[in-house]
Amino acid sequence: MSVTLPRRYWLTGAGNGIGAALAEEILKTGAHLAVSSRSVASLKVLSKRYPGRVMVVAGDLTNSQTVREIGERIAREWGSLDSVILNAGTCEYVDARQLDASIIEHVVRTNLLASSYCIEAAVPLLRAGTAPHLVGMASPATYLPLPRAEAHGTSKAGLRYLFESLRLNLAPDGIEVTMVSPGFVDTLPAANNDVPSRLSWPVDKAARHIFEELKRRPPEIALPALFMAELWPLSKMPDNGKLAIGKRMIGGQPPIKDQP
Repeated sequence: MSVTLPRRYWLTGAGNGIGAALAEEILKTGAHLAVSSRSVASLKVLSKRYPGRVMVVAGDLTNSQTVREIGERIAREWGSLDSVILNAGTCEYVDARQLDASIIEHVVRTNLLASSYCIEAAVPLLRAGTAPHLVGMASPATYLPLPRAEAHGTSKAGLRYLFESLRLNLAPDGIEVTMVSPGFVDTLPAANNDVPSRLSWPVDKAARHIFEELKRRPPEIALPALFMAELWPLSKMPDNGKLAIGKRMIGGQPPIKDQP
């Protein structure tokens, strides 16, 4: 009699936000999960809560050697992967009047290059897996330019093109590819969020929706549905109106810059 093995996932950006909530949704199914994040503390807590089912593979994914070593460890311990969800990323904002190219460099390295390193490590493991599925996190900024989002939008547009091409080229291997385009998701207290509530979802709700939709393996998952409907008129507004909305929509911390 054949034995069905638990599905094996690799999830990046699992330390907080959507990634941490997705980890919980995955583990509820009885799956085994390899988790990556720069910070190891929250991953170890998860590992203790689900003994024997969580592989902690923390590290800086912008370092290609680190990613290669993560792939080698997963190969040694599991031999294959069934699903890979590349959720890790950053969102830093640009003042175009005093453009700092190092911000763009940092964001592209974190969102695009790090994902390409992970894909390089993951694809051979997916080829050996069962019903393999590759998932990446895009952004609505790839549909419509947003104020101060030059770095973020550039990195996510590149990521989208990479995944769309991979969908074609990996199809003969049976690897299906899905892009997820979250809108605004509440990862901070509501008091710090200027986005209208109808356009923003709690992180747990977003993770549940994404995980449920991933079962269908669509080419793309976009959420919430009202986000793009209300965002699209922004393209028709005068520039000063776009800037005013952009300042409310995009209010992040000072950017983390790479060292020379």
